[in-house]
Parts: sequence; structure tokens; C-alpha cells
Amino acid sequence: MAEHLLGKEVVAALRETIVERAERLRAAGVAPTLALVRVGERPDDLSYERTATKRAADLGIEVQSVVLPPSASQRELSDALDRISADPTVHGCLVFRPLPDGINEAEVFTHLDPAKDVDGITNKSLAGVFTDVDEGFAPATARACLEMLDHYQIPIQGKHAVVIGRSLVIGKPVAMLLLRRHASVTLLHSRTEDLPGICRGADIVVCATGRARAYGADCFSAGQTVLDVGINFDQEGKLCGDVDYAAVEPLVGAITPVPGGIGT
Repeated sequence: MAEHLLGKEVVAALRETIVERAERLRAAGVAPTLALVRVGERPDDLSYERTATKRAADLGIEVQSVVLPPSASQRELSDALDRISADPTVHGCLVFRPLPDGINEAEVFTHLDPAKDVDGITNKSLAGVFTDVDEGFAPATARACLEMLDHYQIPIQGKHAVVIGRSLVIGKPVAMLLLRRHASVTLLHSRTEDLPGICRGADIVVCATGRARAYGADCFSAGQTVLDVGINFDQEGKLCGDVDYAAVEPLVGAITPVPGGIGT
């Protein structure tokens, strides 16, 4: 049976560290503050805002909600991000997406200071990932993969890591983060020949394609560490990952469940 890599254990460890850092900042006269930028009243955005606000309060982080009407123009949103970028009392910013039709996300995000771009959405943040420059932040899910490996003390340096998926949200940035940690990285995608064979030869496999249970036992071998980043729903409406967990879990050395793994 594989070791189960549980997100809640990583979250608990991170919480302890973040609370301590927030307390030190407050003692120095700095109130760590996160801006949440929302356009409109989408129910999923409202739910996420409530969750983020509650989590921030638990960590000792203040929240400023910046709410624009659904009819907000690109200029209005850009101006809001300009103000947040220039405000020394705000230290991080999350912009809820997707944005309304008619707003050019790529252009709008150029108005956000990468030093405050905690979700890794700006071009400068991504450029930092690809050039090994610590400007901005890597996308959160990619960072979560590295946090998981580090928490469970899974070696990265010198290991062969396979990443299935080439999106700018997960696949490409997590490949660069693994490479920065001296793994040898192979990036696979839907047109890769002999994908199962390449996967079986890896030490670490990251599955990030958004295809429900697409990768079965033929893609894995004994002793591997498998990070399943997929968030999917099967035909019965059950939440599942990219990996066929029931078939793969008895075979590999360690695996993240879905739910309960990277998503947490």
C-alpha cells in the first residue's frame, strides 16, 4: 500500500509557520494585508471570498475586499490594480477569475505589481519562474506540489520527474520548479508517444491534464511518488483526479488522493 500524501498535514505545518511570521510582522508594526479583487457577484466568487477571508483571519492576515460592479470596464479594473500596487499597506493581491467578457485579462494583469501577485497570474511572475528570478510568485498549484514533496521529505535533486500536462497554470511552471531543484524533468502531453513507458521510468510523476482517471496502472511502477493535480467529476458526479487511484495506489510508493491531496 502506498504512503498517502495528505494535504491537511502540509496545511497544518504551513499554518504554524505563517502565524509565527504574521506575529513577527505585527510586532514590528506591520499588519500583513491581502487584497481580494472581485468583479460582480458570481456565487463561486462569493463562496471563495468567504473562505479566503476566514482563512486569512485564522492566520493573522487582514483582508481588504475590492468589489467592482459586473459592468466594470477594463480601465476601472486596471485603475483598481494600480491603486493596490501603489499602496504600501497592501502586501498581496488575489484577483478572482474568470473576469467578465470584454476584459482583456493579460492586459489588466500588467497593472499588478508582481511582488503582490500571490496567485502567480502576471507575465512577470511567470517570467520569474522560467528565468530563475525571484520576481513575483509561481502559480499556487505548482508551488503546492513542491510543498508536498518537501513536507514528506521526498528527494527531488537528481531524480527523474515526469510532468503530464503543459499548461501555464500547472504543467510548465511545476516542471521549471522541479528543474530549479535539480531534478531531471520530462514534460509529456497528449501527443507524446509511449507515454505510459516514459512514466514508468520516473521517480516522481505529476499528473495535471484534467482528464478523469486517465492514467491507470500501465503508467506507473513500484516505488514512485505520484502527485495527482487533477480535479474532475466522473460520470456518476464523483470528484476524482487524473489518476485511476484504485488501480494505482496499491502499486506505487506514495500518492496524493483526490480529494485531500494537492487541492487542499
